[in-house]
Amino acid sequence: MSNIKVVVNGVEKEYPEGTTYYKISKDAKLEHELIGLKINNEVIHMENVAKDGEVLEYFDVTDLSGYILYKNALKMIFELALNRTFPGMHVFFNHSVPKGMLASISDERILSNDDIIKIRDEMKKIVEEDHRFVRLTVKKKDAIDYYEKIKLKEKANNIRNISDYSVTLYQLDNLLNYYYSEMPYSSGVINKYDIVYLGNNMLVLLWPSKRSKGEVPEYVHYDNIIETFTKGQKWLESLKIPYIANLNKLVSSGKISNFMDSCELVYNMQIEKVARTISEKKDVKFVLIAGPSSSGKTTSCKRLANYLSAMGFEPICISTDDYFVNREDSPRDENGNYDFECLECLDRKLLTEHLEKLLKGDVITLPKFDFITGLRETSTKKISLKDNSIILIEGLHALNDEMLPGIDKELKYKVYLSPFIPLNIDRHNYISTIDLRLIRRIVRDNRSRGYGVADTMKNWESVRSGEEKNIFPFVHQADTIVNTALPYEVGVMKVYVEPLLHSVGITSEYYEEAQRLLKFFKQFFPITSEYVNNDSIIREFIGGGNNDD
Repeated sequence: MSNIKVVVNGVEKEYPEGTTYYKISKDAKLEHELIGLKINNEVIHMENVAKDGEVLEYFDVTDLSGYILYKNALKMIFELALNRTFPGMHVFFNHSVPKGMLASISDERILSNDDIIKIRDEMKKIVEEDHRFVRLTVKKKDAIDYYEKIKLKEKANNIRNISDYSVTLYQLDNLLNYYYSEMPYSSGVINKYDIVYLGNNMLVLLWPSKRSKGEVPEYVHYDNIIETFTKGQKWLESLKIPYIANLNKLVSSGKISNFMDSCELVYNMQIEKVARTISEKKDVKFVLIAGPSSSGKTTSCKRLANYLSAMGFEPICISTDDYFVNREDSPRDENGNYDFECLECLDRKLLTEHLEKLLKGDVITLPKFDFITGLRETSTKKISLKDNSIILIEGLHALNDEMLPGIDKELKYKVYLSPFIPLNIDRHNYISTIDLRLIRRIVRDNRSRGYGVADTMKNWESVRSGEEKNIFPFVHQADTIVNTALPYEVGVMKVYVEPLLHSVGITSEYYEEAQRLLKFFKQFFPITSEYVNNDSIIREFIGGGNNDD
């Protein structure tokens, strides 16, 4: 038998012909447990046989693909453990939460803490048994029949709505299911996780990531985020539109425009409620608005200003971006690059000084930051406060009390924005808030800045790290949360983003991520933007309306 030569994570090695990728993986030395394999930036299942001359890139959970594989494998292990421990109970993986995933158990019986321990022990057993995730390619009709038989109708309908002739399922012991991604070779590598029981059959699953340096992150409870998502989910359930198959049916029947109007109305009602709350707080003079990238801060700030105007206020909008220090004075990160997302990038002294002058009745001249020259200039815009004036301050650090330490807390009202889309793919697969924001950003970056998909994805990790440090730790300080997701929006975004994702070539390090998003969009019927209101928050990203730049 002849030998083959392959490159394993940069080192050339020789193996007998017929050697599988899994056997070769034993020679791949990574800091954390090996999760998967890429060849030409595409994830490959490790049961296949290696070919001469291939360049193999094995990855762990700190890789984006590894993170996704790990998450979906953990879902399947949890589901199997639940089936073994409490037959007849069903798990729903509802939504992402900071550093984890919200899940619920559907059953009349309410689980106890001891019951959760039993499930955790069974998960540990499944990991120790080192079961293979067996990859099965089945005919589309057979997959539909299978899901109909086990009464997972929404999964059957999703498969009906895609054009593929076959479907990839995975088997773990006696459990058969699909989580819309590849899986690791076996359960043995999913050995770091935690379960936090919230009570009432609600729980959060935690697992490692690059940002947690390959270790399970500490859970931080955000009851306001969970409450916001749950409220949206209950609304969709009341309309009988919990899954994308229900949304697709509205599209195919020509009834989608009415639902889109309802989504817009619900968003506007949230903003109106915030405005009304502020109007009842006589001491509030500063409304601080924060949210992660592509959460719709610009539209929401303008909309809130409009509602406050209708209630008799004179709103004044200020962007903290205009209070950046000159670029050459910006702090640098550990790699020597400018850290534009740290608090020290803001001239907090000048901002506080301006706000204090306004409170005294003085007139100030707003600065204007030139992002081309990197210099802060003086604008021609002068403002002063009247008795009915209220200032809306929008920016990355708006929730952090250290941004305006000299301003009395009683004068502030804090608003956190994020798109917590309550529409799910099926009971085991949700639409990630992070994915939704990335999709929005890809479309907007391409339209308004001329960026390609790879450019946006290249910056995305840095953006996410900045959010982890500068926004999420302060979410609990928000007085209210506004959900800026529109349940119909992925169908609209599909029309804009699919051609862009196809532009990412196989030689790009972002090819696998682009392919993952393309597979995600297969589930959605396209929705024409002609149905999107001109003042919709979606226009902030796709353009063509009152929110266009």
